[in-house]
Amino acid sequence: MYFCKQIKMESFAKDKIRNVAIIAHVDHGKTTLVDGLLKQARIYRDNEAEMLQTTILDYNDLERERGITILAKNTSIVYNDFLINIIDTPGHVDFSGEVERVLNMADGAILVIDAQEGPMPQTKFVLKKALALNLKVIVFINKIDKRDARVAETQRLTENLFLDLASDHSHLDYTVLYGVSREAKCWEKLPEHFSEEGDLRPLFNKIIKDIPSPTGEINLPFKMVISALDFDFFHGKYALGRVRQGSVGVGDQLVVLSEAEKSSKFSVTKIQLNQGLKKVDVDRATVGEIILLSGSSDFKIGETISDPLDPTPLEGITIGEPTLKVAIGANTSPYSGREGKFSTSRQLKERILRELETNIGLRVERSSGDNTFLVYGRGELHLSVFIEMLRREGYEFQVGRPEVVIKEINGVKYEPYEEFYVDVPEGYNGAVNSEMGQRHAILQSLEMDEKGTAHLVFKISTRATLGLRNILLSLSKGTAVANSNFTGFEKISDLLPKMRNGVLIASEAGKTVTYGLNVAQGRGSTFVDPGTDVYEGMIVGLNCREDDIEINVCKEKKQSNVRSSTSDISVQLAPKVDMSLEQCLNFLEPDELLEVTPKSLRLRKKLLDKISRVRSQRSNSRSF
Repeated sequence: MYFCKQIKMESFAKDKIRNVAIIAHVDHGKTTLVDGLLKQARIYRDNEAEMLQTTILDYNDLERERGITILAKNTSIVYNDFLINIIDTPGHVDFSGEVERVLNMADGAILVIDAQEGPMPQTKFVLKKALALNLKVIVFINKIDKRDARVAETQRLTENLFLDLASDHSHLDYTVLYGVSREAKCWEKLPEHFSEEGDLRPLFNKIIKDIPSPTGEINLPFKMVISALDFDFFHGKYALGRVRQGSVGVGDQLVVLSEAEKSSKFSVTKIQLNQGLKKVDVDRATVGEIILLSGSSDFKIGETISDPLDPTPLEGITIGEPTLKVAIGANTSPYSGREGKFSTSRQLKERILRELETNIGLRVERSSGDNTFLVYGRGELHLSVFIEMLRREGYEFQVGRPEVVIKEINGVKYEPYEEFYVDVPEGYNGAVNSEMGQRHAILQSLEMDEKGTAHLVFKISTRATLGLRNILLSLSKGTAVANSNFTGFEKISDLLPKMRNGVLIASEAGKTVTYGLNVAQGRGSTFVDPGTDVYEGMIVGLNCREDDIEINVCKEKKQSNVRSSTSDISVQLAPKVDMSLEQCLNFLEPDELLEVTPKSLRLRKKLLDKISRVRSQRSNSRSF
């Protein structure tokens, strides 16, 4: 159902502008809700492809493959002569930096909550950020048509969450809508039948009525904080942000106020507004609008663009600290340069530094003594998505084991801790508790619902969560749902026991053969198929014991003059163990690396030859 006219985008007075962010826990339906808003607002013609698409704003390949929003995105719609700027934000805790980066552009937020799951860890995080900025909140209880939906309980838990997080009485004044974003319907009161006719008009009306118009004086000199960057080959770098005061036109002279207190003057060459996935050129923009402007190559996220008449910077963007780090360096394996377009340390450095311009949740520092870069991020997924992006762009490199960030204060070491939430069927409760106990997790609460699902909350160090989600899925036969929320840094805990057996290491270079792999499978599971190129020191399998062993997987069966009636029967190998990028990263021990190329993921030892590894082990044992 469409109830809006297609209107040409133009500059709007601030009382006709509404800036709203869509915030939620992962997979609660944010992006699907934005789809409905865009389609019902007639942003696209009936014959445009977007009218048949889902997750329209998740146009990144990785986002579509993983089914999650990774990057915050902006779009605009016009409803009843009001310009509504919509900011779609990620729901996964690892991409919290994207939420922090763009929330300062909004005056209100739509908090989407799954009617079955209720408020989740990231719900708490994003609501806390929204209330800290005094954003007006509209609660959208989504997926009320689910068979196990518990709307009344979800509403009660949401009320408790607001009571816990509110720092002002005005924070408790929020509106509740009930909806099914998949069908683009919502209601002000819970309907008796979900098949009732409906659309998103109640949500549009609540945005216009409840979300305040932007603040700021149009008569003051222009100012804008850069919240994001964009790029095209014709006009170069674009700065995206909300006009905080004044107005700006094409040809105006502005200045970029950098952290180094050096101003960079430029002339505005282009101003654009968002319309769906398109960008529309305008001659002038005023206070309250979210715009893109070009004219300088010195734009950086968090800096202020200002009129030279008042070169005073606005408050920048505050981003939470990273909790994990990983070493990334040029590929040093014997197969270096075979499968990638970019394999040198210089090329890798240029690409990593370029990523810092837009991915403000990342930090990078040069490792001492070699051409390795320490990349800091907000979690396993945050780092693995960046690694996968590099891989798809044609880079080949090697990655070390992910490690937590350790802080030292007054001689005492601190590490990050998390609240870890696990929802699992009651029959797997014991296995989950056993695994968490091995990782020194402390059980905070345990609740059983009427469906026989256990809801467990643990306090655990981030170090102990590495690889934990995959293990919980294996223990529960794929039924466990795990989420976490960073709580802060605490004194470092005891060392964890080794969670993994030793590995099978290729002792010779060459192509693997069935006979050699069959011998290897007598010792454990293998990671390669027959006909795979391997090199000395490459990890080709997992041992069934705790120690590492060298094995020749390229060894062929010796020739014999004796004929056997069964000699021509082929050996049946077990299928190889195929691991994803995240599983490979979690598999690593301190003396191992992951070789990443556009075509392959290869596990290897840092020291490839056996003699060097033995010497290193002896040296380490003497140091203790």
